[in-house]
Amino acid sequence: MESLALTFSSGWASGINAYLVVLVLGVVQRTTGAEEIPDVLGTWPVLAAAGVMFAIEFVADKVPYIDSTWDSISTVIRPTIGAVIGVLLAGEADSLNAAVGGVVGGTSAFMSHLVKASERLAVNSSPEPVSNSVVSLAEDGLVLGVVWFATEHPLAAAGIAAVLLAAGLVLVYFIVRTVRGGWRRLTRRGRRGAPPPEGPSDGATKPYPVQ
Repeated sequence: MESLALTFSSGWASGINAYLVVLVLGVVQRTTGAEEIPDVLGTWPVLAAAGVMFAIEFVADKVPYIDSTWDSISTVIRPTIGAVIGVLLAGEADSLNAAVGGVVGGTSAFMSHLVKASERLAVNSSPEPVSNSVVSLAEDGLVLGVVWFATEHPLAAAGIAAVLLAAGLVLVYFIVRTVRGGWRRLTRRGRRGAPPPEGPSDGATKPYPVQ
């Protein structure tokens, strides 16, 4: 259960910032030798690659519209990393546990990624650029805190991740509802303001040209 809880928390965090998750887990494994974290995550090549990619995402994720482009590119990457972490956390367990870990990690990562991408599209509608940086920093802080906490208290961290995921899905629901309502109002205004179709008025006939 603790391994599955850590998988869920890591998957949720991977949907927001997968490279930071790998970096945090790798650092914890490297410094503490935690048995629940696979040794491969603490190797220097993995840490170096995760550090470089996190640095790139740290910048791209704070620039309006570039962050949404980065989210589009990461639609496959983040759930894949979440699934791979889930399989690795299953360790030497049988193939069924590895499959369950992959599904849990990949699914939670995909759902939290959708929440993040939808939220960023809404934030990008704001005319000022500061909100992007604030939201991005808050997301990085949440990922760092939840994953680090999950290495010590996986069940409690999984509960926190579940609450955050549920809150994010509710937020996405209201965002989609607001956008759809705004689009409908805009469409109705466009129809009301459209000029009437050209043609003869009621009861009038077109004069025939004089030969």
